[in-house]
Parts: sequence; C-alpha cells; structure tokens
Amino acid sequence: MPRTPSSPVLLAGLLATAGVAHAVVPKQFDATVPSSLPGTPRQWTYASGAVELALAAGVAHPRTRRVAALAAAAFFVGVFPANVKMAVDARRRSPAVRAVTIARLPLQLPLVLWARNVSRGAAG
Repeated sequence: MPRTPSSPVLLAGLLATAGVAHAVVPKQFDATVPSSLPGTPRQWTYASGAVELALAAGVAHPRTRRVAALAAAAFFVGVFPANVKMAVDARRRSPAVRAVTIARLPLQLPLVLWARNVSRGAAG
C-alpha cells in the first residue's frame, strides 16, 4: 500500500501513536480536558486514547476502513474543544508555548479532511 499523504497506513499510525501517548504520558492530556465534562480528566484521557487505538485498528483494516476513517474525522472534530482549552490555558505561558497551542487549532481541519479522504478512498 503506498504511503501518500492520504494514506490509511499513515493515518492509522498517527492515531495509534496518539493513543499510546495518552497511556504513557496521561498528565499532559489531563490538562486539556474541559472541566465541564463529567468524570475525571484521567478517565477522559484514557478513554480518548482507547478510542484512538480502536480507530487506528479500524483504519488499518480494509474491511472497516471506511467507517473507521469517518469516525476518525468525527473524533478530530470532537477533540477540538480540548485544543481550544489548551490555547486558552497557555495565555500566561511563554510566547513559544502560546504559539504552538494556537498553531494547533487550524491543524484540526487537515486532519478531518485527511480522514475523510481515507474514507472516500476505501473500498465499500
């Protein structure tokens, strides 16, 4: 399978890496969980990591790729509030940290479009 920018292999790898990161370094993700959500930030961190791992597996498998890639696109939209919270919380941090958190915000759109393209390219 070619590894193009719309490659399902690369998308699955990104999702798997993010999912593992949620388990390995959960503290940094806990801070991005909006306080308005029920439960603890750690529960949300582990749950979102598990979802990313499930999405990675679904995108990697040709039979489930279409649905999993669409679900990944929805997931990328769903976690956008966490990225906004991260940017808001960085207001009093260094200019470099503020720049990174603000720069992440528009990057959600290419992720959504990438997942959508993977879904469209899946056999189905």
